[in-house]
Amino acid sequence: MTQSTTNKPVHSIRYGNVRVAIWRNETGFHNVTLERSYRKDDQWKSSDSFGRDDLPKLTAAVEEAYRWIFQNAKDAEESHE
Repeated sequence: MTQSTTNKPVHSIRYGNVRVAIWRNETGFHNVTLERSYRKDDQWKSSDSFGRDDLPKLTAAVEEAYRWIFQNAKDAEESHE
């Protein structure tokens, strides 16, 4: 699922140069996008490619995103009861 650049994530988690963005889609479910920021020629760029040293940060960010989605889905269900 491609996210529009005009939409903003409902939550974002950053570990150094690694970012996980959480998006709510039209059906109310959540999707995530992963990106790595880097600097080249005095400009910030982003990539969806990760190196070995990015993996621990990526793992931590993804686990935190999972907990956030799980908790927020649970809160949403409870508010509808």
